[in-house]
Amino acid sequence: MHAPRLSPEIVLRAYAEGLFPMAQSRNDPTLYWVSPDRRGIFPLGEFHVPKRLARTVRSDKFMVTVDTAFAEVMRACAEPAPGREDTWINDEILRLYIALHGSGHAHSVESRIDGRLVGGLYGVQLGSAFFGESMFSTETDASKVALVHLVARLKAGGFQLLDAQFLTSHLARFGAVEIPRARYLKLLGRALVAQAYWPASSGSVGMASLAPALGDTGLTGAEVTTAGCWPGALVMQLIAQTS
Repeated sequence: MHAPRLSPEIVLRAYAEGLFPMAQSRNDPTLYWVSPDRRGIFPLGEFHVPKRLARTVRSDKFMVTVDTAFAEVMRACAEPAPGREDTWINDEILRLYIALHGSGHAHSVESRIDGRLVGGLYGVQLGSAFFGESMFSTETDASKVALVHLVARLKAGGFQLLDAQFLTSHLARFGAVEIPRARYLKLLGRALVAQAYWPASSGSVGMASLAPALGDTGLTGAEVTTAGCWPGALVMQLIAQTS
């Protein structure tokens, strides 16, 4: 089913019904609705970080920021890459999601080296559900580290559902699974009525915003942030929490 020109509000209503828009290619102006028979999701309590990647996260090789370069992340996701010569992110998708970001319904996580954007991801938030849209990387592990930081933030904020849309072998390595549409819609319904918060963006993160989720980690406000970013040690502590 093809969609007419959309508004951000229509897109949010579609997400609440289990739908999301895509384009056939970067240069195709037409959008259509997608609702997979089987949906890829990340059970947040079972998210798995491979040992080598965990070491990279803890090393803070990448400075990970949030919501500082949303449009730049989207445009990077839309660019051709090895093994992905075309993408489904066209100009209309860019327009809609940049507007959703402006209203606080879409977020980005950015991996940086020496301030340079080298990887990241973006997605949409509704209630306690986060819908991951796309990611990119120009440096080894940059997008993977962004994903780990995303999951830590979702756990800290009390999110219940991380929607990956489609299951891939790459995502399965982190614990993503595939479930039938009917089960997905039940999980989505619960997540939409539950409260969650997106932890403060880079530059304003402090102990107050993290307090509900940190438990007895014993970190102080100064230890929690480095130039407004979460250190890898904290991120891995949050990942290890099962509830």
